[in-house]
Amino acid sequence: MKKNAKTKRHNQIDYFENDLDDIFYYIAGYTDGGSPYGTTWEEMIADELKFRGAGKKDAKKVAELIHIAIDDIAVQLTGQTKKENIRETLAHFFCEENNRLSYQNIMVADILGEVVGIVITYPGEDATRLDEPILRRLRKKRRNEEIILDQEADEGDFYIDTVCVDARFRGYGIGTMLIKEAEKLAIQKGYPRISLNVAHDNPLAKKLYKQKGYKEEKVIRINGHPYDYMANSFEMENNSRRELLLAITS
Repeated sequence: MKKNAKTKRHNQIDYFENDLDDIFYYIAGYTDGGSPYGTTWEEMIADELKFRGAGKKDAKKVAELIHIAIDDIAVQLTGQTKKENIRETLAHFFCEENNRLSYQNIMVADILGEVVGIVITYPGEDATRLDEPILRRLRKKRRNEEIILDQEADEGDFYIDTVCVDARFRGYGIGTMLIKEAEKLAIQKGYPRISLNVAHDNPLAKKLYKQKGYKEEKVIRINGHPYDYMANSFEMENNSRRELLLAITS
């Protein structure tokens, strides 16, 4: 498959494909000889990647990425065990407002109209309120009013709840760019700190966050598993806020 195929094109179609050498391509169409033509993943990401607020039409893909990212926590939040039921419940919360998984709190990485990554953020002081609808549904389903959810975020922090990139698009820096978008949002909202949790069994992510200036502050438990609570502080003087935003963007 060659990007520079010069023969006459016909039957224009749009879809993603994986070549035999494991290089991903966006296939734009086929030549008269039947050979596909298009662009490589790297070229497509450079030209087409954009970030936007999530919309309800993104529910199915966003639910899939949330499930991949949080795994057993999705079982805890939904009270479901089967994959299709977990994702259906996640999609339900995504389409609703005023809960932690709502589209209101999610930014997506978009390539040609397809969601390829997500980041969920919200103020730490809003965490309890945002968990209430999820908790009510869970207690009703389990018929147990004693169920509680773990406190993940500290008040005063802008919290990164979840980051996930579609497996086909990993390794191109999209996750890092989503973190930068979250940091920009924190600064725009006037928060002096941004925080996140990293599972103890994910040392590569922890190393990446350390390189980005995040520091370990404590160990917390989420759904019975240990996580490092890490935070990054900003210089938030009014006269330097614009410069800080420009530095993060660059």
